Amino acid sequence: MPTIVWGDLPTSEFALQETFDAVPDAVFESEQVVQNGNDVVMPMLWARAGDPDELDVALENDSSVGEVSKLAELDGEVLYRMEWVRQVELVLQMMLNSNGSVLDAYGNSERWRLRIFYPDREELSQTNEFCEEHDLPFEVRRVRDMDSEPASRYGLTNEQYESLKRAWEAGYFDVPRETGIEELAEELDISHQALSERLRRGHNTLVENMLGVSVPE
Repeated sequence: MPTIVWGDLPTSEFALQETFDAVPDAVFESEQVVQNGNDVVMPMLWARAGDPDELDVALENDSSVGEVSKLAELDGEVLYRMEWVRQVELVLQMMLNSNGSVLDAYGNSERWRLRIFYPDREELSQTNEFCEEHDLPFEVRRVRDMDSEPASRYGLTNEQYESLKRAWEAGYFDVPRETGIEELAEELDISHQALSERLRRGHNTLVENMLGVSVPE
């Protein structure tokens, strides 16, 4: 069964430790993570820092980075494309040996949080075995299996999925709205308070699952 995993890895055991040492307030969030060959990870990362020029210098001097280029700047954030060439064995194992795909990565001076898709649960077990063999402190924080129900693709309950789907079809999210929550609740045969709570929880789950990993607690 396809599985999505959220897990944490200390920054000291992963990429960009030297950059975080030089710029402690830096934050990175992935746009895309791909693998090139057997020893290089090539991510595109959005970065934020109090001093962007200082961040540029730190990345140029970071020994875990092979090459780095600036692709775009937008509202105080910078999009970099870079090569990670050191301390990325775990991600390479996920991509090469466990058929995993890194959907998102979020990094700060303390830890990296990764969201990984595995085609099968067994491949997650291979990653866990790899971490034990190499003494890597990868902490699995959350696991979600994707079954045949459409709702599972987004982490929703069936009730949340059906309510959000019907609300969208009825124009509840249009501006101006084409229907109200009372009409929707009557159609779904639940109270409007219960429907409001169901929609709020569904929205929260969609944001968490569709916009990427969240800031580590």
